[in-house]
Amino acid sequence: MNSLFPKRSKELESDVDSYLDKVSVAGLVLLDGIKSYLEGKADQFEKNYLEISKIESDADQMRRDIKHRLYTYMLIPESRGDVLGLLETIDDIVDVCEKVLEQFSIENPQIPDFLKGDFLTLAELSSKAVEEVVKGAQAFFRQIEMVSNYVNKVHYYEHKADDIEEQLKRKAFNSDEIKRFSYKVHMRYFAEKIALVSDVSESVCERLSVYAIKRRI
Repeated sequence: MNSLFPKRSKELESDVDSYLDKVSVAGLVLLDGIKSYLEGKADQFEKNYLEISKIESDADQMRRDIKHRLYTYMLIPESRGDVLGLLETIDDIVDVCEKVLEQFSIENPQIPDFLKGDFLTLAELSSKAVEEVVKGAQAFFRQIEMVSNYVNKVHYYEHKADDIEEQLKRKAFNSDEIKRFSYKVHMRYFAEKIALVSDVSESVCERLSVYAIKRRI
């Protein structure tokens, strides 16, 4: 299927590409930030947090600019609502990524060594889910027949993230090494925060699947 963008909307196409690139980078910075935190690299972690905060701010502005361009110049009117809906939900991914690192920065959780591997794996799976949902969104605009392939990958990574999240929680609450119940709850909280990235990515894919079906009809 041909590109969703007509020839006269090259600038809009470039804006959407740049926006999706920001979302992709947010997933990578999330992973790098959590990895830096787990390795005790406080300075690098704070750089990651500042970077993702800027990405979140820039992405919001880019989304608003795209919305303005769509309505001002009446571009792709038949798909305008779906495009805006998709961009709005994708923006939730960037917001969640930023909030995860923000909470790490504020609360400074003391993660025991035996849980660090699970936290890192959870972050990797969530980052991969972000990567695949961005690819799915790119396919929606240019190669609609590939959308389901990326959607299936997001479902896979979200399911794996759920498994690791449960495993991490069980380890925390069954551990004799963690003495305080509040400490165990803290581990559960941060596991849920990181896993939420993959959950939101899956939610975006549900909407993306509907939009793709509409484009095929």
